[in-house]
Formats: sequence, structure tokens, C-alpha cells
Amino acid sequence: MTDTTSGCPVIHGGSGEPTPGSDNDRLVFPTEGNPNQQWWPKRLNLHLLAHNPQEIRPTDPDFDYVAAFEALDLPEVKKDIEEVLTTSKSWWPADFGNYGPLIIRMAWHAAGTYRASDGRGGPGTGQQRFAPLNSWPDNGGLDKARRVLWPVKKKYGKSLSWGDLMVLAGNVALETMGFETLGYSGGREDVWEPENVFWGAESDWLGTDARYNGTNETTRELQKPFGATTMGLIYVNPEGPEGNPDPAAAAPDIRETFHRMNMDDEETIALIAGGHTFGKTHGAAPDTEENVGPAPEGAPLHRQGLGWENHNGSGKGDDQITSGLEVTWTYHPTRWDNEFFHILFAYEWEPVRGEGGHWHWRPKDNGGADMVPMAHSAGRREPRMLTTDISLRVDPTYEKIARKFKDDQAAFSAAFARAWFKLTHRDMGPVSRYVGPEVPSETFIWQDPLPEATGEQITAADVAELKQAVLDSGLSTARLVATAWSSASSFRSTDKRGGANGARIRLEPQRSWEANEPAELATALHALESVRAGFNETHAPREVSLADLIVIAGNAAVEMAAAEAGHPVEVPFTPGRVDATQEQTDVDSFAFLEPESDGFRNWQSASLDYPAEHLLVDKAALLGLTAPQMTVLVGGLRVLGANHGGSTDGVLTDRPGVLSNDFFVNLLTLDNEWTPQDAAPGHYTCTDGETGEELWTGTRADLVFSSNSELRALAEVYASDDAADKFIDDFVAAWAKIAETDRFDLHH
Repeated sequence: MTDTTSGCPVIHGGSGEPTPGSDNDRLVFPTEGNPNQQWWPKRLNLHLLAHNPQEIRPTDPDFDYVAAFEALDLPEVKKDIEEVLTTSKSWWPADFGNYGPLIIRMAWHAAGTYRASDGRGGPGTGQQRFAPLNSWPDNGGLDKARRVLWPVKKKYGKSLSWGDLMVLAGNVALETMGFETLGYSGGREDVWEPENVFWGAESDWLGTDARYNGTNETTRELQKPFGATTMGLIYVNPEGPEGNPDPAAAAPDIRETFHRMNMDDEETIALIAGGHTFGKTHGAAPDTEENVGPAPEGAPLHRQGLGWENHNGSGKGDDQITSGLEVTWTYHPTRWDNEFFHILFAYEWEPVRGEGGHWHWRPKDNGGADMVPMAHSAGRREPRMLTTDISLRVDPTYEKIARKFKDDQAAFSAAFARAWFKLTHRDMGPVSRYVGPEVPSETFIWQDPLPEATGEQITAADVAELKQAVLDSGLSTARLVATAWSSASSFRSTDKRGGANGARIRLEPQRSWEANEPAELATALHALESVRAGFNETHAPREVSLADLIVIAGNAAVEMAAAEAGHPVEVPFTPGRVDATQEQTDVDSFAFLEPESDGFRNWQSASLDYPAEHLLVDKAALLGLTAPQMTVLVGGLRVLGANHGGSTDGVLTDRPGVLSNDFFVNLLTLDNEWTPQDAAPGHYTCTDGETGEELWTGTRADLVFSSNSELRALAEVYASDDAADKFIDDFVAAWAKIAETDRFDLHH
């Protein structure tokens, strides 16, 4: 019985165990979820802008994780991991006597959630511990992998995060089985709650092709921003598209989903074959509800966070059920070699349904019988392959690479080492964030390398001189602000890419992005280059980089606008940025950073049909902003006239270019009326309530600050009579944060 009258958020009576599906007809209690989200499912989720607050962290506010990690004896940590991996436990026996393959899969699946489209996913914050990832069907059994590592985590505590441990354990697993890894970096500080990531709109796991546009016999366009083909999978369905065992059809899906991680064909094949050199999949019986219990997040309380309780036989060892696929690829599943390729090309293959009722492939004519060991018994059987493995032989491009690796194990080892390092470190950002004794000496193009600084740093007097030179250049306040914003706001807090450092806004592909207004940007950059050249010629050996100058120019415009509002300020600035070269810029990789909208500049691509306010919050989350910071930046950028294309939407002021709180004052004025524009969905016109005179125009990204109750509460603060100076101070602080958020040389 559930007590719905007392207000007590506790289920009274019965065992206390929830009954699946029994609560669909009632609102949740506050301890179960957010009733507001049930009432209004499409309401803005501003929690994206308050992720992992200090209040939920068990570590002290001044805790320095990087320093704690650097103090570890890494060889000793690795020794402890190796001991755990090679000591089989009765509660969950190790396949082939070695947990290494399981741990590699754990590390792979933690890293493999990374998607280049928005930088979300990856192993960086230990998200595999939390829902939904801890309960994805593709992560079946990985709850045991993390429990296997618990003794190591327990020993080192807060000095070794789960994110760092999972990747390090993957490396140790590879090394104990004979592979030489390329290196390792720590520095992944854990968070303490799930990240709000849009993994897909499907309500069911392992559904059909719901996330494809224009699906037909020849085209499968995976929707953005997804990296996996199906909800609940890391990459693609191993049986083939929607379970159809067609390796030719699976190849384009493999290529697309690995491309979404910025992996090329050689990296893709190296990763697939490298991972499948070890271990096995588990499908001793069908993966039905009768055989497999609920995932960790829905498991009974007494299971203590372990899910997928197996009711087939002993429930472990050779009786395991995970994917329902029963496949061991190689003859020596705990040894590094290129045997996978030799086996792939040694036989002709045929599809069959296995013990778990799913499609796998076996050699024709009983080939290879008695060659592959069982994981927990003395028996042997034939090698097996997944449909997606056969794709590496069927696809012409893949086959050429696969044959090269078959004939050259050294080439395969080198390719896998580089691809594995990229897979497990892709979300860490530039190499300046890497820590530990095993960081490789080589810098890779995907790490967005920067050159060493040359010349002496500019002084405070130089900065003042440069500000005046910029203001005398003829560039408007709006253009200076827009250029600085476009440069800095390319930053993504998810994978630490983009930002002002490097001045890549002057390089391809960024200088050609529609969001950056290429023609106007070119004019601004030409003027700033002239200022830079003149200064460097007369002030040698001191030099200003264009990256620093772009930030200085934006700061100068903000300071002038604040002074005109009667509240002089100085925007914080630290020199030291450098200018990247085109050769240091991976054009294909940076293409993923191109914005399709920027609510801060009141713009979104005409091809993008999505509510502007949701896109605004998403960009603010990528920038690592709080809700007040997002609010004050929008209000300031509007009155500074920094809108894309010179649009007047949301410029709710009679004095554009002055850093005033007019946006909020006029947005919340009670005498005005806003009405939708019939000819322009998402746009609105404001008229005087008495005279009917048209006063302003705006978009959903403007009106959300008066219509959304939480954002209106913030807007009211800045619209108040006592808020003029506070508004400027808060804007300057948020502006400086955006400009310096990629300065990893100043902070970890």
C-alpha cells in the first residue's frame, strides 16, 4: 500500500520492493524523481547548468585530485591491479583464469561512449558507475568488473578516481597478456552523479533504427549527436543492423559510428580486432527475463548494486549469459597476437543461431573444431565470429587493412597501441592536462597541439596600449565582442576542446563556419593582425599573439561599454596564449565543433528545427556555465549588439553598445505585450500596451527569461533598480570565465 495523503515520501506496508510497471498511473515522490517533469515533460532542465555541485561531493572544496594522483607510486598501483586480475574469485570466476579480457571490455565501454559531435561520454568522470550506463544492455556484466577492482580502489581511495582506475586497469590487463601499451595519463576526477546526456529518444533498449534519417536500401543517416546505432549499445549491433546477419550491411554502420568517435578505418579495424583478440562473449542460453534478472539500476535492494542475476545453471562460468551471443574468437584468448586475422581469413564462414538464440558465424564444414578452449571447463570447440567481425573481411577497404595486419603483426600492434591510447584518452583534451610518469613524449594531432610561446610576455602597460590601439582600429564594439566571443565560445567543457587559445578562429575550418560570419570575421581579423604586427615590430622582444589580442580586443570593448554605463571596470586578463598553425589543426576533427546554433548571439541555422531555448541551455552546459552566468551573458551580449548578422532580435535597449541591464528591464516591463510573428515561427514582436507601437522583436531564446519560472527569477534580480552595477560585475566575471576556461596552463 502507498500512503498518498501524509506527504511522507516513503512507501508504507509490504516489502518495500518496487513492482515494475506499477507506478505508471501516479506521480512520483520527490525521492523518486521530479513530478514537474512528469507534468510538463518538455520543460527546461536547468540542472544541466548545476552539475556535480560541491554540496554532493564527499571531497573538500580545496581538494586537488591531480596532486593526489601525482603522489601515487604508479608502478605499485599497477602491481596491485595485476594481482587482482590474475586471482580468480569464486563469486565470479575469471574466464580462462584471467580477468584481463573482462577489464579490457570495461575500459573499452567506458571510453567508447565518447562522441565527437558534442564531446560527451568517455571515461573521464567514471560515468559507467551510474545510470543509465551502469545498466545498458551492452554493459552487461561490467558491474562485476568494477567489483573485481574494488580492492584497488579501496586501497587508494580519493587519490585514484574510478575514471583513472578503469583506464589504467585496461592498460594493465593488456600488458599482463603480452601487449605493450603506448602510455597512460591520469587526471580524470570523478563526479558524484550521472551526467545529463541525451543518449536517444527511444524508450526501449536495443530498439530498431529509430535514430536514422532517410533510411532506405542505400542510405542510413545516423542522427546527431548520437554515436551508437541503437539505444543501449556502445557502437553497433554485433549481429548486424537490427539483428540481420549481413556483414556487408553492417560495414557502413561500423564506419559511421567509429567516425562519430573520430576514428579512421585503420584505427577502427585495429580496435575491433585488438579487443576481440582477448576473451569471449557470453550466451550460454537465451537472454530472456526467465534467465536474466534486471539490470543494476532496477535490481532488488539485497543485490547491492549487482544486476543481471543469472538463473541458467550455476549462473556463472560457462553458464553465463550477457549478450546472448556465445563467441570466442581466437585459440589463445589471453595472449596478444594477430591470430584474430589469421582465423578470420583461414576459413569460409556461415551464419548460425547460437546457444543463446542469436546470430554468430562459424567455419563451414566443421572447420577449426576442438581448437578453441572453453573458459571454465576442459572442453573445446570451433572459433566463432560476430557479423561485425566478418564485415572486416567483406568490406573492400576493411579487408585490405585486415590482410595487412594479418601479414604484419608489428604493424597491427603499433596501430592498436595508438588507437587504444586515443580511445581511452580522447576526452582529456590537450596534452597539458596529462599527468603521471607514463605520458607519451609524442603529441598527437587529435590532442589539438599548440606551439611553444616565443618572445617575452606582454606587460600590463602593453595590454592598456593594445586596448587603445584596438579601439582606434575602426572596429565596432559589437564586432570586437562578437569576434572574441566566437573565438572563446568554441570551447567544450566535455572534452576540453576549442577555446581562444591557439586562435584557430583564423584557420580552417573555423574561419568558414556560418556561426562566425566569415566575411565580417575576415575584416576583424585583418584589422587585429595589423595591430598585432605593429605592436610586435616596435616592442620586440615582447610579442602579443593573435589569440591574446582577440581576447584583449573583446575586453576593451566590454570595458568601454561598462564605462558608458557609468560603472568602469577592468576585465581580468592573463597573457600567454599562443597561435596554432594550420598544420597543427585537424580540420576533419574540428568540423565536429561547428555550432548549428548560438543562443547567446540569437542565431540558429535555418536547417535546425528545435526550440531555441533548449539549444541555448545545451550550449551553456557545454561551456560549463551556471544558470546565472548564462542569464547575465545573454543579457549583456544582447545590449552590446553582438547578435549574429546584426539582428536586432532581443536588443531591448535604446542605447546599444552600453553595458546596461536594459534587456531584463524591458523584457519584464508589464506595460508591453509580446505576440508571435506568423511569418517567422519562434520570433515575437513587442508592442506598447497602450499605443500599440512596435517596440522590440525577440526570439524564444529571449522570451524564455521571462516565461520560464526559474530563469525569470534570475532575470528579476538583474532587472531590479539596485542591480545595474551587479549586472555589469557579474557579466564581466562570466565573460572572463569564458575567455580563460581553456587556459590549462593556469589551472588543471
